[in-house]
Amino acid sequence: MAKALDGVRILDFTHVQSGPTCTQLLAWFGADVIKVERAGEGDITRGQLRDIPDVDSLYFTMLNHNKRSVTIDAKNPKGKEVLEALVKKCDVLVENFAPGALDRMGFTWERIQALNPRMIVASIKGFGPGPYADCKVYENVAQCAGGAASTTGFDDGPPLVTGAQIGDSGTGLHLALGIVTALYQRNTTGRGQLVTAAMQDGVLNLCRVKLRDQQRLARTGVMEEYPQYPDGKFGEAVPRAGNASGGGQPGWILKCKGWETDPNAYIYFITQAPVWKDICKVIGREEWLTDPRYATPKARLPHLMEIFGEIEKWTMTKTKFEAMDLLNEHDVPCGPILSMKEIAEEPSLRDTGTIVEIDHPKRGKYLSVGNPIKLSDSPSDVKRSPLLGEHTDEVLAELGYSRQQIDELRAQRAI
Repeated sequence: MAKALDGVRILDFTHVQSGPTCTQLLAWFGADVIKVERAGEGDITRGQLRDIPDVDSLYFTMLNHNKRSVTIDAKNPKGKEVLEALVKKCDVLVENFAPGALDRMGFTWERIQALNPRMIVASIKGFGPGPYADCKVYENVAQCAGGAASTTGFDDGPPLVTGAQIGDSGTGLHLALGIVTALYQRNTTGRGQLVTAAMQDGVLNLCRVKLRDQQRLARTGVMEEYPQYPDGKFGEAVPRAGNASGGGQPGWILKCKGWETDPNAYIYFITQAPVWKDICKVIGREEWLTDPRYATPKARLPHLMEIFGEIEKWTMTKTKFEAMDLLNEHDVPCGPILSMKEIAEEPSLRDTGTIVEIDHPKRGKYLSVGNPIKLSDSPSDVKRSPLLGEHTDEVLAELGYSRQQIDELRAQRAI
């Protein structure tokens, strides 16, 4: 069966996480992604956080599936000629270099357009135009500058970053959508265009509900669904809200049986209004149904922490999975706090391809995430990441280089 992006060729100048996330997603959908790396070194993540000496790290392998690797020295005139030949043949160039790096390599937008007017150039930067445009950004910096850290954690503690890579991988996902959109528009215009995604912008897009709350707070001075209400104080900015849901359905993380020794023996519990009657019955607090302090969603807001405290007395008598089974019988929204070990061992995630086992020629078998987006007519096949420069000769032959020319390029250290 043909893949959704069959025939699309991506020139991948990305490294570390944000860019490779984007290009890997495109590769999963069938694009031919040619990853350009430096000979002898390659993507820096090949050597970062290694668990096996002299073998590509999991950091690299889990971000570069389904790609082909070529090694080219962009500073070598002959190497630059190879890159120009690739620009002419490819549909999209993706990069996440520091600001201005692509220009310094001689591949300005104007030069790329001259080589290939249909080329789409897609870039990830830390910040968009403004006072921080030239600053280097990493995951946690993006989370802090995008509004996530200031609104994460408990009100009596410092800002916190989240384990979800919303700055790097999140921005890579945004860029992938931009690229596919530009490819679609090219069908009409025949022209390439610039596509950019700033990490600060990507994080803010994922924090939009907090920007919503900032405006509500400025207007009313309080937010009744936050745990600070009614006895705490609200300042001028959206506060950290602990485990509150941040929406109209009050929720909190509650202890379950075994929490004393298992750091993940918890469940997320939402006191949704339509199932309030069932919640009261399940936990044995049916008197709440006639108590005016708990009878309506608005009446319950000032007492949420007290309510969750009482519900927790019930959840502590059950494992998180026992509580899930009982609550799901009544459609009570809830979810277990799953550890990475539990997720890795969950059969249903293997069955859907959300987690896949890959065999690597040097590493052996390892687990990775699969494509989170499922297409009925274009199932994703996750293939191992390439060895450094594994496809250099193959790609050059496709560009029309002879065996002798390839050997000469290698002798000249251009590849």
